[in-house]
Amino acid sequence: MTKQKEPEKDVKSFEDLQQEVVTRGLCGRCGGCASFCSADEMNALEFDRTDGPRLIAEENCLKCGICYLICPQIKALDGEVREKFGWQPPIGIYRGITSAQTTEPRVSEVCTDGGVVTSVLRYALKKRLIQGALVSRRTGPFGRQPFLATNPDELIEAAGTHFDEVQHLGEFGKDYSTYCPTIQEIKKIGQMKMDKIAMVGTPCQIYTVRKMQTLNIVPSDSIVFTVGLFCMENFSFNAKSIKVLEKKLGVKMSDIAKLNIKDDVILTTTSGQVHHLPFEVVDHIARPACLTCPDFANDFADISVGGLGSPDGYTTTVVRTGIGQKIYNGAKQDGLIKELLFRKKEKATLHRTELMAKITAFTRKKKARAKATLAAGASA
Repeated sequence: MTKQKEPEKDVKSFEDLQQEVVTRGLCGRCGGCASFCSADEMNALEFDRTDGPRLIAEENCLKCGICYLICPQIKALDGEVREKFGWQPPIGIYRGITSAQTTEPRVSEVCTDGGVVTSVLRYALKKRLIQGALVSRRTGPFGRQPFLATNPDELIEAAGTHFDEVQHLGEFGKDYSTYCPTIQEIKKIGQMKMDKIAMVGTPCQIYTVRKMQTLNIVPSDSIVFTVGLFCMENFSFNAKSIKVLEKKLGVKMSDIAKLNIKDDVILTTTSGQVHHLPFEVVDHIARPACLTCPDFANDFADISVGGLGSPDGYTTTVVRTGIGQKIYNGAKQDGLIKELLFRKKEKATLHRTELMAKITAFTRKKKARAKATLAAGASA
């Protein structure tokens, strides 16, 4: 008896993405789905930073399923991405790990940790290894907006945009987020005919790009260098959450000058006071998508960076790939960055071991939180 062929399953579309991700509150607002759609000039989707993606022209939708596949919350391509980029447990591939800092005074004046990201990108632009860098520039202590920097000085501007007043936090009736949808700017690459772009992003943003590259989606092939930020969570603020946080802190949000995340959440006031908060204290203002994300160390970037484990003024830097090694070593050889020095080789080895242990611990913590959050959502 001949076995009948099972009917092929329908390709998933934006309707499925909306049902499985957006309506469940799991959308991370990375903008990857809409970026692909607009970059390919189909324009079936529209992206709103607050509300996320929405279908605006169903007649333009090809039902190709790409918007569904490249979403970082969808697991359908996980195996293919891991194979293509050689992922290994527990934090992906890497060639070296160190604490480093910029040697450029202009950069050190405005950087958050050690200024490594800014100096590495400045080096790449100066040497014409890249034509531009997709970054985010500050619009206050909590706010960011996407920005395509095409010269080294613009990178300093992006790192050093400070405002004395928290203008957006005055709009207490609106949601406000520390998360910046940098990937939305990817459509500019095709419009500007650029083919050598760097991108700085959170794990979900970098992973979306890697998914696009796995599927050979234009213009993701133009992104030749990625810098991934360590990320435990980003925050969403509204009137209610701001009041709760202010009560816990005993500080007005308008008095907060700077936010940084290392071993915990660090808030610095305009008067110079520093508050250290455990993640559990601020989890109630974390974006829901962050609580379901398992990637802390930005496993698929060419270089991953953060403040975790390094002394103040230094960036913990994980060099992962060949292009990452080339650009990092070039910046170091040109004297734009330097590494934390130890008198004894044994202490240097111990420091690297401690860095790896901390990154691994935070990775496991984030994976466990994601698993628990998804399990709770499934049983609700």
